[in-house]
Amino acid sequence: MLTFETINELTLKVTCTGNDVLFTKAGSFIAGESPNGKNYKFEKLLLGPQNSIAQAAFGSLMRRVTKENLPLMKVTMHGDSVTYYADYEQHVVIYKLAVGETVSVESENILAFTQDCKYSVRFIGCGVISQKGLATSTLTGTGNNAYVAVLSNGNPIVLSNIQNQSTISVDPDAVICWMGQNGHCDPQIRTDLSWKNFIGQASGESYAFEWSGGQPVSVIVQPSERRGGIQIGID
Repeated sequence: MLTFETINELTLKVTCTGNDVLFTKAGSFIAGESPNGKNYKFEKLLLGPQNSIAQAAFGSLMRRVTKENLPLMKVTMHGDSVTYYADYEQHVVIYKLAVGETVSVESENILAFTQDCKYSVRFIGCGVISQKGLATSTLTGTGNNAYVAVLSNGNPIVLSNIQNQSTISVDPDAVICWMGQNGHCDPQIRTDLSWKNFIGQASGESYAFEWSGGQPVSVIVQPSERRGGIQIGID
């Protein structure tokens, strides 16, 4: 059995009792300790975490096509151990999924997850003038030990409209993940394009992910925007 906890906000501590398997971002291991010698090993996954080779190959193809590809490492643990994982001093956020609960997360923000999570990629059915938008990675709880650890470039904030039914609007390049009560609860795309975009006088906030008050959702946002979105303008 595995349990997740954060150390100093920047490190994931994974405690293993017995035998288990962990999936992490490749190269994220920083330290470990175990009684009576090292009892865990690392293996880079060439395709994906699925048990079926066909499913793993299809999942790998989907991730490459949608640019949601994540180099994964499998950590096999044989006995009690404590291991630590981090990625370039980014903040670590831990969430434990209920059975059937799904979190939609940008692949680059995934640090680790347990084998009680089903990992896949799906289209969210909308385009956006941004670094992201056409597809997202999903992790769905399939057991009672479904832990997910995600990365944030800086201390994240959590927005939720579950209690007050408010409308939530966020920059797609700052979104880390979202969790809805009704299925995947995908956002709508709101754009605010005008002639000013084409003469370089746009506000820089011409598009947004938006959830209405009728979509109960919790959204985790980082205080940093990804670079590389399409820029519309004339110099």
